[in-house]
Amino acid sequence: MPPPARMLVHRHGLVTRATHWINLAALIVLLLSGLQIFNAHPALYWGEVSTFARPWVSMFAAERGGEAVGITKIGSTYVETAGVLGFSGNEVRGFPAWATLPSYRSLADGRRWHFAFAWLFVLNGLVYLSAGLIGGHVRRDLLPARDQLTPRHLAREIVDHARLRFPASRRYNVLQKLTYLAVIFVLLPMMVLTGLSMSPGMNAGFPWLPELFGGRQSARTLHFISAGLIVLFVLAHVAMVLVSGPLNSLRAMITGKYAVAEEAR
Repeated sequence: MPPPARMLVHRHGLVTRATHWINLAALIVLLLSGLQIFNAHPALYWGEVSTFARPWVSMFAAERGGEAVGITKIGSTYVETAGVLGFSGNEVRGFPAWATLPSYRSLADGRRWHFAFAWLFVLNGLVYLSAGLIGGHVRRDLLPARDQLTPRHLAREIVDHARLRFPASRRYNVLQKLTYLAVIFVLLPMMVLTGLSMSPGMNAGFPWLPELFGGRQSARTLHFISAGLIVLFVLAHVAMVLVSGPLNSLRAMITGKYAVAEEAR
């Protein structure tokens, strides 16, 4: 039987495509510069102040067999992470030089990169959200339809994902929609607000902001966790693109056109 005829349909508008790529560039710079800032004090705490004797997470160097090795402590668990975390490039540092921006030690330069691209990230997000709400992208493409929320449909989507089956369709599947909504309206605002909670200027103007997260150090920890979850989301997103047809997905995010079988219209 010949394969079903395929046709190109419009899937992504210009604003969605442009903000997607700007967002990707901003997130990469924010991640690398954020790790540079974290390296200035590679430890995380809960509460208002840094209890140096009881970090929740910390990266440091220890001597093993006459040589320095990296150690990562998570709760009460110690893991040897030699060459990557805690000690790399013959120096004590949380994350290695290749994972930070700049690669050399500079808290000031890391902050400059981070703050500049943080504002780009926020403004770009506001453009995307405003255009999505006004143009109907959020309602039309991201809000799950009623038929997508039935237990049978949800179960089928989960099974299809587990089997790596992703039929090309004009609309997102329900797992994609729920994930995108969680990232856009929960995870990204959490990262922005916890980042603002660590700013002395914001603390002076809005002293209640760090208290929303249980204190300044809790906000720093939640900021780091949020960033980690966004990295996991991006990696999962890229993996899904690769297994579902990278050329089709890239074409859709560059030109807006997406190929679907005629019966899938």
